Amino acid sequence: MRLAEEFREIIGHLKKRMMANMEMGLDPPTLSPSTLNYLQTGSSHLGSLKDLRGHLGDCKRCKLCHARSNLVFGEGAHEARLVFVGEGPGREEDLEGKPFVGEAGRLLDRIITAMGLTREAVYICNVVKCRPPDNRDPESDEIEACIPFLKRQLALIRPEVICALGRVAVQALLGKNFKITRERGKWLSFMDIPLMPTYHPAYLLRNPSAKRQVWGDVQEIMKRMGLEVKKDG
Repeated sequence: MRLAEEFREIIGHLKKRMMANMEMGLDPPTLSPSTLNYLQTGSSHLGSLKDLRGHLGDCKRCKLCHARSNLVFGEGAHEARLVFVGEGPGREEDLEGKPFVGEAGRLLDRIITAMGLTREAVYICNVVKCRPPDNRDPESDEIEACIPFLKRQLALIRPEVICALGRVAVQALLGKNFKITRERGKWLSFMDIPLMPTYHPAYLLRNPSAKRQVWGDVQEIMKRMGLEVKKDG
């Protein structure tokens, strides 16, 4: 009797795991139509950001897990009207387990304040949840392993606007052909959510003259959200 109970527990766990992966857009294993139909019955297993974080667990789905200190899931309002998406955690984010807490994060905080919002009112996350070594760009296999979790975050929050920060983040969402120097500031769409691409705050630290362009992009977001736009940012 005990063996049968353990077997049912194992099968139930596997079903939840496969359903969660399918809900995030991952292809299911090769299964018969009747088995797939069985798996697709029942309620969603990832109905909240807390559920999603639990499913992510101590993630080892790509090689970025080997050098990280902390997984950086994301933080902010679970029903945020605005989501900021960066490329990946840096050194300080890796140490604290929170997104955008370094110098670039402090600049992002000032941008959010200038919009008339607070960090707690928006949601901030990254394309990949673990720091790439030496702050290099995430590689395509790493993005592929992590992007389903970002998509599920966005599906759960369902914001009015996504602000994609920097070339890597925008290309991960919209494709490698995107040229941020040419196409930033133009309204696009991801998962049927309006998306505004702009420069990453780290880029602004190296190129302060681009701050005016970013503020113009931010003002377009404010207009879309119905926020007061002042002449001087």
